[in-house]
Amino acid sequence: MEERGEVKRDPRRHLPAADRVIRQARSEGPWLPAWAVGAGVRRALEQARLRLSERGEATCDLAGLVATALAHAKWLARPHPARVVNATGVVLHTNLGRAVLAPGAARAAAAAASSYSDLELDLREGERGDRLAQVNEELALLSGAEDAHVVNNNAAALLLALNSLAHGREVIVSRGELVEIGGSFRIPEICARAGVTLVEVGSTNRTHAADYERALGARSALLLKVHRSNFEQRGFVSEVGLAQLAEIGRRRGVPVLEDLGSGLLVELGREGAPAFPRESYAPARLRLGADVVCFSADKLLGGPQAGILLGSAARIEAMRANPLSRALRLDKLCIAALDWTLKVLLEGRGEQELPVLRQLLAPAAVLEERARALADRLVKVGGSALEIEVRPEAAPIGAGSLPSARLETWVVALRSPCGAQALAAALRTAPIPVIARIREGVVLIDVRTLLDDDVSAIEAALGLACGLRVDPAGSIR
Repeated sequence: MEERGEVKRDPRRHLPAADRVIRQARSEGPWLPAWAVGAGVRRALEQARLRLSERGEATCDLAGLVATALAHAKWLARPHPARVVNATGVVLHTNLGRAVLAPGAARAAAAAASSYSDLELDLREGERGDRLAQVNEELALLSGAEDAHVVNNNAAALLLALNSLAHGREVIVSRGELVEIGGSFRIPEICARAGVTLVEVGSTNRTHAADYERALGARSALLLKVHRSNFEQRGFVSEVGLAQLAEIGRRRGVPVLEDLGSGLLVELGREGAPAFPRESYAPARLRLGADVVCFSADKLLGGPQAGILLGSAARIEAMRANPLSRALRLDKLCIAALDWTLKVLLEGRGEQELPVLRQLLAPAAVLEERARALADRLVKVGGSALEIEVRPEAAPIGAGSLPSARLETWVVALRSPCGAQALAAALRTAPIPVIARIREGVVLIDVRTLLDDDVSAIEAALGLACGLRVDPAGSIR
């Protein structure tokens, strides 16, 4: 009689039942919502099954599965986006939400969200109105443009402009300006989605007026100039300036569109303030001859996420009439926040009211004073466990804005025997996470980007990192 081979058991059978894991997870995390615990358990079991089927090994014990499930449940249940402390010194940090809204703009957005509004109602006539009429006029007044339009971000603004002004035709751009913007989106891909044919001219490092001249033809619809986000070119380089490009466009009957990326609507000329390149001032770009300029509202402007388009009345109207304009339109919360921000700029109060401008313009002497005051407080929290030093530093503005500009700043440098990575991770996982820079094995707390109520959060996070308990009032227990 032939012996029967031993039946190979599926290792996944050793995993505990889902209801058992859920019961244990809920008993260990009773404060977590049931839906989050259930989702965490499902994920933990799925990951365990996948590892068992691929490698034949995984954590099958109940305690390990519960720990994995609770970690995911905690992440899923926490508010998003949640408050963090930006201690990086990077004012426009894309990962941290770019521009901080002014309290007045935040209140305006909250008011628009919590009640009915006249979003698309003209109260004067009692008829349907244009949701963007006021902000468009405010933008025109600030910039001197004939007209303005707003969509939900600057990539959308570029897409709308290309599709409205050049669909089915050619758009000419320098090879040195074929940038990749945040999230791996590239200019050629946006052009393809807009339904235009991209014509590249010049070389990566050098483009001349004659390159544009040779490329212009019967199918040419636009000359496109793109801000170099997050990088700069040096050495043997050459580009055609906006004024010269606009002159070529006028002579050949082809409009110029400039994607400015990050734009200002007020000139920052205070004595002792950082020298911002002229190219960031949008009204000046229009005066140099650009027919349309687009840029983000949540960068140097200091408003909510939006894409601003400024230009000639006919071309802006063509974009407004494009069906894409509705698909890319701004919601009521952003409109309310943008309206408040623009009114502050029109009143000349931007440097006082907008956090972004206050942070960018903060003098080095003031930052040094803040850093020394912060260091005095942090010594009381972690001085015995850390080396604490106050020193000057420099930080970029961020978000692809003015990539060559670095602002002088002051930092509190923290050196831990556990190492910079471990200390930064501990600060990052505090109840109010503190996000800092690491440089040469030291954690840097940059005071330029700290808000008024961030110091107590830093004290609490550092106290936890050093094994101390610090209450919100700053006393150590």
